Amino acid sequence: MTAYAIAHLREITPHAEIAEYIERITATFEPYGGRFLVHGVREQETVEGYWPGDVVMIGFPGIGQAREWWGSAAYQEIAPLRSRHIKGDIILVEGVAEGYDPATTAQALRDGLDGDA
Repeated sequence: MTAYAIAHLREITPHAEIAEYIERITATFEPYGGRFLVHGVREQETVEGYWPGDVVMIGFPGIGQAREWWGSAAYQEIAPLRSRHIKGDIILVEGVAEGYDPATTAQALRDGLDGDA
């Protein structure tokens, strides 16, 4: 099942180390089947709420590969190049299975309410 590394980058202080990080990151995730899906889009359209900053999204074949990449020596070596100059949040999340039906989730929610609605 596809998994994603998603970063919400807010406070960015331009620095040469960020350029080096960007130059080197692809080589760290390619061995795990990763690829950029979204990279630092500043022109995103916020349609509800408040979304300051940029978003980066990397897709992986599965959550195992995403975790292996995150913990890899190659990525951990370059991570400080980013974290010293960019504040934000990063998550690893598994996608939904092929054929996912949200009605099943809604029914489970209704079943859990047991008349509390």
